[in-house]
Amino acid sequence: MAEQARNEIDTSASDIPVDSWVDRLMPRATHPYIRLARFDRPIGTWLLLFPCWWSIAMAWPNWQAAQEIMYLFAAFGIGALVMRGAGCTYNDIVDRDFDAQVARTKNRPLPSGQVTVKQAVIFLAVLLAIGFSVLITLKTYAIAVGAASLILVFTYPLMKRVTFWPQFFLGLTFNWGALLGWAAVRGDLGTPAIFLYLGGLFWTLGYDTIYAHQDRQDDPQAGVKSTARRLGLGSKPWLYAFYVIAAGLFAYAGIIGGFAWPYFVGLGLGAVQLLWQVWDVDINNPKDCLAKFKSNRLFSWLFLGGILAAQVMALS
Repeated sequence: MAEQARNEIDTSASDIPVDSWVDRLMPRATHPYIRLARFDRPIGTWLLLFPCWWSIAMAWPNWQAAQEIMYLFAAFGIGALVMRGAGCTYNDIVDRDFDAQVARTKNRPLPSGQVTVKQAVIFLAVLLAIGFSVLITLKTYAIAVGAASLILVFTYPLMKRVTFWPQFFLGLTFNWGALLGWAAVRGDLGTPAIFLYLGGLFWTLGYDTIYAHQDRQDDPQAGVKSTARRLGLGSKPWLYAFYVIAAGLFAYAGIIGGFAWPYFVGLGLGAVQLLWQVWDVDINNPKDCLAKFKSNRLFSWLFLGGILAAQVMALS
């Protein structure tokens, strides 16, 4: 009875979806691991994956490489899924005591006792092994670039303890695929990829500050720092600035890469979506903050569509 009460999910505050495909279709024993890796909340995987896809598409050299590009899109999809899961698992291991003090996270598998630390570590090792098996299929230079990202993956969760700008470090981590995708295609780091990476950093500063406003009230008690706490109710001008800088850097990546007009149309439509997020978001409403955060998937598709259209035009 006590175990049942401990595992019960508070639907009013928890970020765990209730009555989702996990509850309906998956064996009960798998539920904590699916939730530990956030497989039931794919937005994080999308936000990790899109910089990879943008970069792969931008590096696409000719029609002869089309089959390789399709393989890389699929491989990076698998890699993003498992590495995002690994990152979330590691984050929850490190933050389990913090998570127990925040309404949105206290029912996650580790702080609620559904999974032990030992079980989580074993699960993390399995996810990392799968990610490594994908990585070693890439070019040697890309393997080195991918391996370097582990420094960021394992240090990012600690940043919320020491700085009010952990979102900056998340941006460094989550957009690494902008470098890795290009390296996987070209075997080097091109200038467009570097500016794509820098643009992604500011994009993440925007969307994750919006996300962090969900916990602005609970974070001080838990000792968690964030840009939402630092910027507070004056966040909106900063959000506009983050997104404008991101769009400018993405545009410059297209200019130096010599991309045709569809690239800028896709980016322009996406930029409108980013500005709408800031204009419409209610930073005092956690549900609206989450909805605006998730809407970055639309921005990502618009930008990717522009890149692919420009490439098809250039290669035809």
